[in-house]
Amino acid sequence: MKPGAKPWRSHRRWLRRLGVAALVVLGLVLVSAVANVALESQEKAAAAPYGQRVAITGGSVNVVRTDNGGQGPPIILLSGLGTAAPGLDFAPLIRELGDFDVIVVEGFGYGYSDMEASARTNEHISNELHEVLAKLGVRQPYVLAGHSIAGFYLLDYANRYRAEVSAVVGIDATIPKPGDQPVAEPQPGINWAKVVAATGLVRAVATVAPGVVDPDSNAYSAEELKQMRTMMMWNFGNSAVADETALIANNSAALRGARYPDDLPVLAFIADEKDGRVAAKTAAAEDLLRNVARHQVLPLEGHHYLHWTQSRRMAEEIRRFVAPG
Repeated sequence: MKPGAKPWRSHRRWLRRLGVAALVVLGLVLVSAVANVALESQEKAAAAPYGQRVAITGGSVNVVRTDNGGQGPPIILLSGLGTAAPGLDFAPLIRELGDFDVIVVEGFGYGYSDMEASARTNEHISNELHEVLAKLGVRQPYVLAGHSIAGFYLLDYANRYRAEVSAVVGIDATIPKPGDQPVAEPQPGINWAKVVAATGLVRAVATVAPGVVDPDSNAYSAEELKQMRTMMMWNFGNSAVADETALIANNSAALRGARYPDDLPVLAFIADEKDGRVAAKTAAAEDLLRNVARHQVLPLEGHHYLHWTQSRRMAEEIRRFVAPG
């Protein structure tokens, strides 16, 4: 401070500078947010949607179906939490299962489905899936397969609609945690993921560093990667997935003690990420399935998204596991 200068004047100068900087940052954020809305509108107008939308209770759900007239049972695929475009994310596995009628059901908050929905409880998600399959007239019994958090819905659905399911396939599927402690209902709050997406930050990251959001795999075409990247920008932080995330602990608690029916075959793929957790994950899966007469727990080396890199091996094992006799 110069001799004779008054401290309050120095403080005012710093406050003024901080205020100017804050206004500049706010202005940049607003410009980015407006640009994000405009670009998203242009992208959606130019993009060709994949799949077909099916109207059910509460909205419309997008479905991707190969229906190649294969002899095997239909296989229903459910994605993991927050997968922006399941119909594309499962593309490597769909291609390897070309001799099956493969059906990817993009639940509310995913892909080209509606982004808002009723509470994302196990019951609602199972009943919505059941309504979709009924409207499509899917041949029964079908194989129910799911990745990650879909493990909750596989278990719930198999017990609600046992007669319609011929087998279950888990892809590094989440297992409900044991315990007896009560779980509080989630409280309303700010959806910060949606706020971040609205600023255009997700778009900026996906554009400048696509490797951050792209699958770590060479099994996708350049066009598939581009479309998945774009749909990540559109769908990130939507309200349905935010609610599903908030209800993870509640959905897990609702399945405490639940087991697959004794006579329902279950194949569980476990991702061996070479991080020292595969033994515990395998043991947990074996414990869940100990009552199931015909089950297999199969560790495969790879990322949590096993279908990115292990689709060929997975298709071979699925084909063998669901074969008659």
